[in-house]
Amino acid sequence: MRDGTLDTLYDFATGDEDARVCRDVPDAACKHLPRNFFAHLVALVLTKTGDRLAGAKLVLAWLLTTLGAPSFMVALLVPIRESLALIPQLFVAAMIRRQPVRKWFWIAGSAAQGLCVLGMAAVALTLKGAAAGLAIIVLLVVFSLARGVCSVSSKDVTGKTVSKNRRGVLSGYAASAAGAITVGVGVLVWFVREQEAGSLVFFAALLGVAGVLWLLAAAAYAFIREAAGATEGGGNAVAEALGSLGLLTTDSGFRHFVITRALLISTALTAPFLVTLANRQGDGALTGLAVMIIANGLAAWISAPWWGKLADRSSRRVLIIAAFAAGVLGVAVYAYAATGASWHPVWIYAVAFFLLGIIHTGVRVGRKTYLVDMATQDNRAQYVAVSNTVIGILLLAGSAFGALASLAGVEVTILVLSVFAVAGGLSALRLAEVQ
Repeated sequence: MRDGTLDTLYDFATGDEDARVCRDVPDAACKHLPRNFFAHLVALVLTKTGDRLAGAKLVLAWLLTTLGAPSFMVALLVPIRESLALIPQLFVAAMIRRQPVRKWFWIAGSAAQGLCVLGMAAVALTLKGAAAGLAIIVLLVVFSLARGVCSVSSKDVTGKTVSKNRRGVLSGYAASAAGAITVGVGVLVWFVREQEAGSLVFFAALLGVAGVLWLLAAAAYAFIREAAGATEGGGNAVAEALGSLGLLTTDSGFRHFVITRALLISTALTAPFLVTLANRQGDGALTGLAVMIIANGLAAWISAPWWGKLADRSSRRVLIIAAFAAGVLGVAVYAYAATGASWHPVWIYAVAFFLLGIIHTGVRVGRKTYLVDMATQDNRAQYVAVSNTVIGILLLAGSAFGALASLAGVEVTILVLSVFAVAGGLSALRLAEVQ
């Protein structure tokens, strides 16, 4: 595509008179802002869509159950997927830091994720029982580790190639486009006949498409023009990791952000419990699944661009609004569920799931934009690695909410999580403005 066409599209996408302002990126990157913006956008849309087609909470869990894998293997999917993508980041950040150009780490990580998902599709068609479960878990371990490498490198590359006042818009557009595609997938599931949806070929096809999307994303990311960056702090990985943890004690602003982000994990943990409530009185597993997929995709599609633009003005404000909205929603769901009402429960909970999707999109866009903008080119990789490692550990600890649901009920668990969300909002009020 000609540079003039990219410039015009960039002006249209960013949408105001300051479209060409170049902030917090190396001078060498300023002339490549349109090219880099769209290369990031295409790659992110592809990977976010792949995430929705190969999600551990839905597709992989269904697949292992259908293949007859032991139930404990199904229970391992989400903890492996979330924690192994976060915890090891502290140890790979130093290795990435030693390289002046870091986009190749993202490209390699995305390609590895694509190959792992394609491997899962092959497993679905060739193995059964515990063998299939073990193969998919091994592939998921590699997938999650590769994802961790992408997470560390992407924020660093974004900080070097996308202007500070355009990062929220980028994240918002990507989430919105992936949400629109997800709505289409949900509609497809709705219209697919029950016997076809139960076919291994159908879900193996979803995994196959997802794997190809990650490979295409790797190709798109190669078009980014990244200037060489600082390489200080790229020594011994373990020593650098332990030293980076010290940021939690020496950097009060960063520590407060991590605390806020930890409290807002509650918006992610609430989703499975809402699905549980909907399934209790649903009128069919396939219909309920389709409704939830559509609600989730529609939420991101509608809200992400708005959250992104607001985040570029004040990502702190995004976190505050989303946190208190999550608290209100949790209390409302608890009050409704506690009454034992039975009037169209699936649709009521689908609406709640839709609202939670909007809220969680705000949390994701807000905290990503805040972290990238509060950091500098010298410490961004360390900030990302430390915060993601801490959150990964806390996500493992979040399995305790499953025990709470067993003892006190799903409704009470949602109420408790809403209290954490409100606490996150109060914490966000004390964050400094970084935009």
